[in-house]
Order: sequence, then structure tokens, then C-alpha cells
Amino acid sequence: MDEKLSYQKSGVDIDVADATKEAMAKSLETRDPRVLNKIGAFASLFDGSFPELKHPVLVLKIEEPGSKQKLAFQHRRVAGIAYDLINHLVNDIIVMGARPLAVLDVIVCGKIEKEAVSQFVDALARACREQDCSLVGGETSEQPGVVETGVYVLAASIVGVADRDKVIDGSKIALGDTVLAIASNGLHTNGYSLVRALMAKKPEILDAKVAGEPFLDAILRPHKCYWQAFRDLFAWPELHGLAHITGSGIAGNLERILPPGMDASIDLSAIRILPIFKLIRDAGGVDDPDMLRTFNLGVGMTLVVHPSALVRTQSHLAARGCESYPIGEIVRGKQQVTYQGALRWPA
Repeated sequence: MDEKLSYQKSGVDIDVADATKEAMAKSLETRDPRVLNKIGAFASLFDGSFPELKHPVLVLKIEEPGSKQKLAFQHRRVAGIAYDLINHLVNDIIVMGARPLAVLDVIVCGKIEKEAVSQFVDALARACREQDCSLVGGETSEQPGVVETGVYVLAASIVGVADRDKVIDGSKIALGDTVLAIASNGLHTNGYSLVRALMAKKPEILDAKVAGEPFLDAILRPHKCYWQAFRDLFAWPELHGLAHITGSGIAGNLERILPPGMDASIDLSAIRILPIFKLIRDAGGVDDPDMLRTFNLGVGMTLVVHPSALVRTQSHLAARGCESYPIGEIVRGKQQVTYQGALRWPA
């Protein structure tokens, strides 16, 4: 007689899944009175009352941490990738003047490993709390035969809110405005397919040091979040635009907010390139144009501000731990970023 099948024999252990969800429950506990559902509800309820806003507009985004997640799980940096995911999401909505409210996560895996999943969800919840929002629920899907055991595919979505009259969309950008670079703390969450290819080609790079720091620590540092430093700037009329520098680099992202008839002229020699990018460039023989398209090179955000508020803006950011410096200005053009000068690589 053929052996009887069961869900567990097919690769899905409901007991492990239930135990993992029980462990998640504590992480999902929140004191935010806007979260109305109990843990385990079929969907999440969030109070949509915003009496302090004249015309509330919901700001939505979904994101995944790219191939950095593969490295994170390989090298047991599970908490770090959770922070990457949340901080990237928050950065994507705050550039439009939104404040973060709630996050939903998705975990797809070949086999639920209770410790890894619990650690990831706990870190997600902590990362949300640090940015004044709540992890309100999500989905954990075990898919044996579709995803290999030990492989995790992660994603999350966020909802924020902004006042319609105060949405930052670049429409107020004007000729003569200054483009400020806001320093990143490393690769953030972009360029990891190139980094993984470099590691496969030159595995000895794992023994390298970057400014005295192990290579793995440098490339797996969590994505910096700018919400706490930026939040008070949103009411300033001199703030005209924000761009999160992710895939496609400075040009590909700053161009997304330029109004018709205007260019951003960027002085490449002004960019303060982080040492990790020089190591990647030199070890991989990567051309400068490819480095510019692939990585942030040390610029995590660009901020477009009226020159009259330049000093005040920089002082505000410095007091909150954000290094900033001018890298260009807004000039007449065709909604493009134009580069002047050449990159100056660290010694």
C-alpha cells in the first residue's frame, strides 16, 4: 500500500508555523491606539482619523530588500535586513512629505525556521517603532518545492499620510535652488548583485578591511533612515524637493522630481565618496559611469532647498546626526541631471 500523504510529509509543518506565529505575537504588540485589530485578525484595522490635517492624503509604497537579503541570511544578519526593509520604505514616503503610519510584511520561504522568522519579525517591529509607525500584520508563506529551504523572499508595504497642500513633489523647485547631498552610511540596499558577483569572483575580499572595519560589516550595515532628521523640515517653505538615492543613482532618482524646463547640475568632484565604494570599484574594475548608476556612492538623499535656507537646513540636519553638503544647483534644462567635473576617489 502506498504511504499516506500529509501536509507535514509534503514539507509544511503547521505545528512549527503556529509556534512561530505565537512567537511573532509578542513582537506585534503595540500601544498605538490607532491599531484597532487584535493579533491574529484576518486583516489589519487602522484608525483613519487625522483631525490635525486639513486634507489627509494616504501615501503608499511596497518594497523588497533585493539580493542583499540573500547575503543577510547566509551570514546570519537577520535583524539587519529587517531594518533595511523598514528604513528603505520609510525613506521612500518621507521624500513626499509623508509621516509613516503602518507596515505589513511578507515572508516567503521554503521552510519556516522558527528562530530566523521570529528574529526577523521582532526586528521589523522594533525598526517600525523607532520610526513612529507600527507593524500591524503580514503574511508568512511556507512553499516547499517552490522556494529552497534556507532561502527567504521578503517584502513589506507601508502606508503614510500627508496634508495635500504640503505634499513634496518637486513642483516648487526653482532656478537657483541648491542641491544638498545627505550622506549615506554605505550601500543601503542597492548594488548587491554586483557585490555578490565580486565576492564570487574574488572570495578573498571577505578578508578585506574598509577603514578598519570587516568587509562584511561594511556591506551589510542597515540602510540609514532619515525620518527623524527630516520630519521638522516639512513645514519649511524653502524645502522644495527630496529624492531618495536608490537604484539608478543620483541621476535616476533626482530626475524623478525635476519640473519641466529645469536641470540639476551636479558637481561630481563635490561628492564625498565612502571608502567601501572605492574598494568595490578597484577590486571589480568597475567603470565610474557604472558606479554612478549602480550605487549611491555616499549620497543617501538629495534635498533641494532655496539658497536663503541653506545654512539653516544644514545646521538642522547636523544637529540630528546627518552630514550634508552642496553638490549642485537647479538650472534651465530638460528635466535631466547633468554631471560636471569628475569623481574624486578616496586615497
